[in-house]
Amino acid sequence: MKFLTIAAALAASVFAVPFAGRAADLTVGLAASTTSMDPQFYVVGPNSAMARNIFDGLVNQDAKQQIQPALATSWKTIDDTTWEFKLRPDVKFHDGSDFTAEDVVASIKRVPLASKNSPSSFAAYVKAITEITAVDPLTVRIKTDGPTPLLLNNLSRIAILPAEMEKTTTEEMNSGKGVIGTGPFKFVSWTPDDNIVVARNDDYWGEKAAWDKVTFRVFKNASARVAAMLSGDVDMIESIPTADTRKLQASDKLKVVNVAGNRIMYLHMDQGREESPFTKGPDGKNPLLKPEVRRALSLSINREALVDRIMDGQGVPAGQVVPEGYFGYDPAIKVDPYDPNKAKQLLADAGYPDGFSLTFHASNDRYPNDSKVAQAIGQFFSRIGIKTEVVTLPGSVYFTRASNLEFSFIMGGAAVETGEASGVLGPILETYGEKAGQGNRGRYSNPEFDKALNEARGTLDDAKREELLKKATEIAMTDLGVIPVFYLANTWAVNKDLSYEGRSDGYTLPYYVKQN
Repeated sequence: MKFLTIAAALAASVFAVPFAGRAADLTVGLAASTTSMDPQFYVVGPNSAMARNIFDGLVNQDAKQQIQPALATSWKTIDDTTWEFKLRPDVKFHDGSDFTAEDVVASIKRVPLASKNSPSSFAAYVKAITEITAVDPLTVRIKTDGPTPLLLNNLSRIAILPAEMEKTTTEEMNSGKGVIGTGPFKFVSWTPDDNIVVARNDDYWGEKAAWDKVTFRVFKNASARVAAMLSGDVDMIESIPTADTRKLQASDKLKVVNVAGNRIMYLHMDQGREESPFTKGPDGKNPLLKPEVRRALSLSINREALVDRIMDGQGVPAGQVVPEGYFGYDPAIKVDPYDPNKAKQLLADAGYPDGFSLTFHASNDRYPNDSKVAQAIGQFFSRIGIKTEVVTLPGSVYFTRASNLEFSFIMGGAAVETGEASGVLGPILETYGEKAGQGNRGRYSNPEFDKALNEARGTLDDAKREELLKKATEIAMTDLGVIPVFYLANTWAVNKDLSYEGRSDGYTLPYYVKQN
């Protein structure tokens, strides 16, 4: 779980005086409901975002998912498998109790309990931990089963609760018992599928929030959410439907915030079979095995047009798997330009002057405008001579069939949950195996890529690890193991008197909503 970045480095954030003549209350329209008040139960966006308002981690992630101090002010590696954390002094939980090392130990030990019956548990984030010890009230030592460079990223997802809550069940927390953190807001109430209310924590260790009370209202219907914003029923909404972006931007009472998200939309091609079920050249063989063909496909795509016309501006063209500002992003790798003439030449050089046949499969209900995006990409391919048929399917059918390698050319999305490039490079590009490349539905494989990625995973030195990740990215993008298309944007609308920076993880965090 990625928790609210409220480290000392942000203590300089200054909030203006609340609106004159009214209480400093904020009403936020959410797109999805929190399903549990247990911050360690379910790894899913709405739950993780809500938890950040109430709980801290040892470390937190900033607006671009980079690690910041939180309940730990500093850390060091004693050896390749031992980390030591110095904790922030004089921190109080919402119930007034003191925060100490014992709370960290108990919170990490609670994860298996919270994982019971979880649709997607937090167990993976603590599985490398073999021992955790409270050295003294403000020092914690963690041992892992091997070098674990992503330990900080993993710990940023684990909420810290009072030690006495170690045995508190998810069911009890859903009833309101034990929803106690150290975050900027205190839990007040939760009505599932309706609303959540939190109040400012006046004893918060960082800069105090600007809001006395925040009410989160759930509007699963996008039109109702937009209507509530336009009518003034709410001060802020998240997840603007692409079709309503222009309407909200045109209002002189509102502002629209649009930032590159952490999810890359990409194209996966069959690179594992000489003969593929849904593509063939004149010789009956799979043209997608040739790098010139893959580059031609990439050059045929007008990414700017996709973002502007299909996504109504809610996206950023992509040339690699993580956006700028992320650990492992390589500024030397540029987005392929729209160049259909060069694409046709590359096809001819590869032996396909008259193109080839291709059926492109995609989902039609998983990502914003996924069917429309697929149809547009299919048209781009047709313009360079590739005889393209586009078939879209419900996600419940599509992803199972794609994982079974029933298709030749597909579209997918992958989010950078860890905050660094390995979080996407591994799942979609590493050579497929029992414990590797589980999302590699194109069966791309390059031993040099695998070597660089695995070296990065075992390298604790940040500078060296980042260079290895850049090397892995360069290899994969030169090969075009996948074709990056665009990063989905995260969007919010706020009253003109408010400002919000926006976050690449899409979380709506009132702590960072400022009054102008």
